[in-house]
Amino acid sequence: MTWPKASEGLTNLSEVLRSYGDANLFGESYGEGPARVVWLHGWARRGEDFRSVARELAQRGVASVALDLPGFGATPPPREAGGARHYAELILPALQEIAEEPLVLVGHSFGGSVSTVVASTNPELVRSLVLLAPPLLQVTPPARVPRKYRMVRWFHAKGWVSDARMESARQRYGSSDYRLARGVMRDVLVNSVNESYEAELARIYVPVVFLWGENDLEVPVEVARRAAGLLLGKHVEHVVSGVGHLVPLEAPEALLSAVEGALHS
Repeated sequence: MTWPKASEGLTNLSEVLRSYGDANLFGESYGEGPARVVWLHGWARRGEDFRSVARELAQRGVASVALDLPGFGATPPPREAGGARHYAELILPALQEIAEEPLVLVGHSFGGSVSTVVASTNPELVRSLVLLAPPLLQVTPPARVPRKYRMVRWFHAKGWVSDARMESARQRYGSSDYRLARGVMRDVLVNSVNESYEAELARIYVPVVFLWGENDLEVPVEVARRAAGLLLGKHVEHVVSGVGHLVPLEAPEALLSAVEGALHS
């Protein structure tokens, strides 16, 4: 099978960028008729990561919507910071608008955490979950903030260090995602990396598919195995050899198969 690149322009007139919910959330729709699948992308990504799989699914008669989460793609940042739990609240009006029947939620990385919260808090909207390497659980203790950075941050809070000096410290000591984030999105990131979703997982009873890259260095496969042990309902685990963290782009065939299975589970 030849897959189009995610960066290719829209070629099907049924593919349109439109607003959803409160008109502040944007996404691309694929196919004709009511959407049966919603795609939620990872941190610093956008809905077009799923374009090739969504197009193939549309050719098979299944319509879907790939949302740009707040702060990414066409959707503006949220007004207030929060992690995946907050994002689940932000996208709820869009999901309620889209869902004429329970949806298959497909979430990659951060989008998978958001999907997990939605399935826990609003199960009536969710038929099943396909989770692509979301950081659902803490597998290692959080890295200790360097002492020098804590000192600069404390002095900045007192007004004794300039904003420019504070930003220089952030650039030096922060992760690559943190360095690239701006404004409220930095606080969103901090909230997100400090969340863990044991409570949500323990309330999920819809079928769940875990799809992971064997070579994922950002979220190890161990997370899927531990998360699966907390679920109430049935689940399956698929580990794709030779694939890293960007499962939607690196393993579209495996993703298509997982979503089709979820649609019939």
